[in-house]
Amino acid sequence: MTLATIDAGGSPFTLRRARRDDLGALIELIAADAFRANDDTVAPERLGAYERAFDAIDADPAQTLVAVESSDGAVVGTMQLTLIPGLARGGATRMQVEAVRVAESARGLGLGTAMMQWVIEAALASGAVLVQLTSDARRADAHRFYERLGFEASHVGFKLFL
Repeated sequence: MTLATIDAGGSPFTLRRARRDDLGALIELIAADAFRANDDTVAPERLGAYERAFDAIDADPAQTLVAVESSDGAVVGTMQLTLIPGLARGGATRMQVEAVRVAESARGLGLGTAMMQWVIEAALASGAVLVQLTSDARRADAHRFYERLGFEASHVGFKLFL
């Protein structure tokens, strides 16, 4: 299902719901991230876990796993969006953005900016009052990118790995 067509670097890119046959390309995008190298891998023995995760995401109406496709049909980006209703902020709905990735071959075109601008528009259309994301504390370049788009570093995040 096509969500939108965006322009970056003078080229059109299609944002669409990811399909199960995109899974290999999505895993490669995530595994190419130096910060995730210990956790994410394209190793065949991990495929079952990725398939189960994809199926759960795809079945949840609050989730949208996005595949970004270039005009030649290559998947060059991805992100996962989650609408979160909440009681805080007067019963506000939030749009959570996770796992934003752009293939190295598509960097420098403004694709990440176009993707995030679309996210903001989609969040507004969904009734969300804010867009939120987390970013690894070591990602200085990503932090500058999000700040340039108007995001503020407003919270400290905590994780407990189980």
